[in-house]
Parts: sequence; C-alpha cells; structure tokens
Amino acid sequence: MTDPGPSARPRGRVPAPALFVVSGLTQYLGAAVAVRLFDVLAAPVVAWLRIVGAALVLLAWQRPWRHRWDRRRLLTTAAFGVVLAAMNVSFYIAISRLPLGTAVAVEFIGPVAVAAVTGRSVRERWAIVVAFAGVLLLAGVSLQLGPDAVVGLVAILVAAGFWAGYIVLGRVVARGATPVAAGAQDDGVPQVDAQTGGGLVGLALAMSVGALVFSPLAAGAGPVLHDGRLAIAVAAVAVLSSVVPYGVEQVVMRRVSAATFAVLLAILPASAAVVGAVVLRQWPHGLEIVGLALVTGAIVLTAPPGRSPSPRGRR
Repeated sequence: MTDPGPSARPRGRVPAPALFVVSGLTQYLGAAVAVRLFDVLAAPVVAWLRIVGAALVLLAWQRPWRHRWDRRRLLTTAAFGVVLAAMNVSFYIAISRLPLGTAVAVEFIGPVAVAAVTGRSVRERWAIVVAFAGVLLLAGVSLQLGPDAVVGLVAILVAAGFWAGYIVLGRVVARGATPVAAGAQDDGVPQVDAQTGGGLVGLALAMSVGALVFSPLAAGAGPVLHDGRLAIAVAAVAVLSSVVPYGVEQVVMRRVSAATFAVLLAILPASAAVVGAVVLRQWPHGLEIVGLALVTGAIVLTAPPGRSPSPRGRR
C-alpha cells in the first residue's frame, strides 16, 4: 500500500464513525431547514436549489475544469451526478409528506441491499430480512396517515434505489476518478490530492451535471430571487445537506468497502430521528420506534464479525 502523503495523514486518523456523526447531523439539520421551506417552494424545487447551491460552492472550491478527464471517468461521474440529484429530489418529495425519521429509515433499504449484495456472509443476507420487517412496520404506520403518505412512501422507496446507486457509483468516483495522471503538473495541470482531491473534484462535476439535468425545476424557483432570507435559507440547505456530508462521504468511501460504508450509515437514522424530534417536533412512537430499531439493526448485521476495516481502505 502506498503512502498517501503528509497532507492526507491527519484526515486518515479521524475515525470514520466520527466523520459520519458530523455528516448525519449536518445533513438532517439541512433537511429540517428544507422542510420549513416547503410552504413557500415545492419540494422538488428546494431539492434542485440545494443541488445548484452545492454545485456552485464545489465548483469554486475544486475547479474541475483545471483537471484532465478521460471519457470513462467523465461518463461515470456524470452518471453519479444524475443518480445523486434524483435521490435528492425523490427524498425531498418524501419528507414533504412523511416524518423525517420515518423517511430516512425506509430509505435505508437501499444501503442494506448494497451491503447484502456486496457482502459474503449469511449474516449479511439476514440483514435484508430484518430490514424488510422494519420497513413493513414503518410503511404500515405511514399508510395510516392517508393517501398523501402513500405518495411519500413511494417516493422514499425510489430514493432508496437511487441511494444504492449513489453508494456504488460514489465509490468509483471517490477511488477511481482522479483525473490527473502522475507527473501531469509538468504542463501546468495541478495534481489531485491522492486522498480527497479526486473525490471532491468528481463531486463538483457530478453536482453540476445533476443540476443541469434537473434544470426544468428552475421554473418554480422565482421566489428565491426576490427574498433575501429565503435565498440564505436555501444556501444553508445546500451547505449543510450536500457540501459537508457528501464531501465527508467522498473521504470515507476511499477508505472502506461498500458493505462497511453501508454499516457506517447505521449512524444516520439516529441522527435523523434526533434532528426530527428536536427541530421539527416529530417524535417517533410505538411501531415507528420498533421499525427504526429493526432497520438500524439490519445495517449493524452487515458488519463483518471480528474484522476492522483498514482506515486507508487496504484490500
């Protein structure tokens, strides 16, 4: 295994679970802010504005046009961007109709499926059964809320599928989409940082592609142009829910396997439940608590017993 270099070592010493705590809290705090915007803007429009805001920040920060891209990496990154944007839009449609904690728990069928498919043990296969039971409980609670909740449930299941694609494609972008070959700085093109640069540069391009593909949603974004406070709130959603968590995940994806990444995602339902309860006063109860526990337990089941992942993703 090659030395990642002095600049990468301090990040490598930060435990992945600690990074996920930061990621989860910021991501769902941003989602809580977004929920409050749904009275002014349609949920898909808020999702698109979040993507655009994050893309602008990442473009200014990473400047992907300064790097070289081969066709395969460009297409992979573009596909990742479309999947990421579709995941955000469907998720926002869901949380406009379902409690945040319930929506996040149901969406976890995507990461659980990735962990089960990419894992190799019977234990990981059983995770699907446990997760399915949890989703059934949560779905039963949601369906009692009326037809609006049915739309939310369908939307969150679609988001779960896109989340699975996000994990698979995201690891390719994070680990393999470094657009500059060794020695390329000789002709003035900067070398991408071996630990995080490739992923973040790829994320900047991916978010931009997602914003362009879903640009028809811009038709509903008019109020943001005339309300400064609304624009600030949208910018906060973009930074809290996209720039920080997706940047963190690009770092983690370089260091762990897809199955281990899905295990670490078990931290997020608890984060969503806490933020939903504290900020939105959406307190889980009864079967919802059981369903949340089952989905979280399913992801924990995917953890390979007796083995700790290498902090730098050694295979």
